[in-house]
Amino acid sequence: MIHYTHERNFACRLMEYTYKGLRTLTLENELLRLSLLADKGTDIFEFNYKPLDVDFMWRSPWGVRNPAHYVATTHTAVSSFLDFYEGGWQDCFPTGGNPAEYRGFPFGAHGETPTLPWDYRIEEDSPERVSVRFHVRTVRTPFYIEKLVTLERGKAVLVIEERIVNEGRTRMELMWGQHPAFGPPFIDESCVIDLPGGRVHCTDLTPNTRFVNGIYPWPEVPGKFGETIDLRQVASAEADTSDTLRLDQLPEGWYAVTNTSRQVGFGMSWPLQVFPALWFWQVYGGAYGPPWYGRNYNIALEPFSTVQLTLPEAIQAGTAHVLEPGESLQARFLAVAFTGSAGITRITPEGEVLRGE
Repeated sequence: MIHYTHERNFACRLMEYTYKGLRTLTLENELLRLSLLADKGTDIFEFNYKPLDVDFMWRSPWGVRNPAHYVATTHTAVSSFLDFYEGGWQDCFPTGGNPAEYRGFPFGAHGETPTLPWDYRIEEDSPERVSVRFHVRTVRTPFYIEKLVTLERGKAVLVIEERIVNEGRTRMELMWGQHPAFGPPFIDESCVIDLPGGRVHCTDLTPNTRFVNGIYPWPEVPGKFGETIDLRQVASAEADTSDTLRLDQLPEGWYAVTNTSRQVGFGMSWPLQVFPALWFWQVYGGAYGPPWYGRNYNIALEPFSTVQLTLPEAIQAGTAHVLEPGESLQARFLAVAFTGSAGITRITPEGEVLRGE
């Protein structure tokens, strides 16, 4: 059911509709088509570069699933997230990564925001710009979050401005992360990852890892069979491995993933003072536990507030953000689509993609 669409069929436009019973918005211009689930975390489940008809986002084996239409046989610490994880891009807050207990209360995987319905209002709907402001209050913590999502005419750039407010009367610690996952047909073994450097934490490894436990400089790390692994190169599904690595000490907040065969890429830019870490989830066919059972081939490059995998670990390490009563934390970050196969040397905070020779 379509609830709203401007009759404009050029430049910027947007549409409100119901998809599988979930309030959904599609923002579009000449270059990009973006679809978000307002009723499920504001997840971006489509990020399509229209000139080449390439959707960068990975889709899980079950895709978009409405929580109202599914009753789990049992609940686990990860099921609220994973049972309804369609892939795409989530906002993870106020915890991230693994389930954890905070102040005596349990939190599931990736926190509260990915499973909450958000409200929204359309800020602008013109040929030059479409802009939507989403907002939500968390349930187990006293946070108010608003997110402004903007697409401008003629630009393959999505700009997100987000603000978090502690509405409680006590100081609160938090983790915050962006969780975009990429899959076929965009991801294949021709893909190359460019980022400005940093330190790679090859720790908390899986049983079928290809790495040696330790912390190493990007991009070359030791493999468990004595080889050197260049993390810039995306592996094929035949690698049969799965791990989540984490980077810190990045000189700048940006990365780019380029499919050199299709000559198209996706990049992000973000403020390091808010997201000083980058998580690298890589599933090269080797995720055999539930719910994947070997069906995944995808990667995710996730700007995060900490390299630690849970909020209690971040608090202990001194890397959690802290908000006093009434204080706020805000960030402006963006995602950009680009063409070509040359290496990327930088993505600026304005979304300009700079290339090597």
